[in-house]
Amino acid sequence: MRRKIVITEELMDHLAWLARIKLTENEKREFLRDLNRVLEFFNEIDKVDVEGIEPTTHTALLTNVLRDDVPHKPLPQAEVLYNAPEKENGYFKAPKIL
Repeated sequence: MRRKIVITEELMDHLAWLARIKLTENEKREFLRDLNRVLEFFNEIDKVDVEGIEPTTHTALLTNVLRDDVPHKPLPQAEVLYNAPEKENGYFKAPKIL
């Protein structure tokens, strides 16, 4: 049996830091509760005896139906950048994150 995983407040802080999001104390409590409930459900699923059951990758015998990839004339650069909050030298300008 696998070890039980629990999300601690320290792990929640680390995950928020990795995701570059700021959580209020209330949001942190809610996420801790919700994520630990999800992990509890996975622990229940992990208890199911699957000995002798053949693995499946897809339960429905469907295939992807995709449209043909047909090239179209691109939008003019000025139109693409029209609603950009910041632009520089014909490119979107975004804040540095690393």
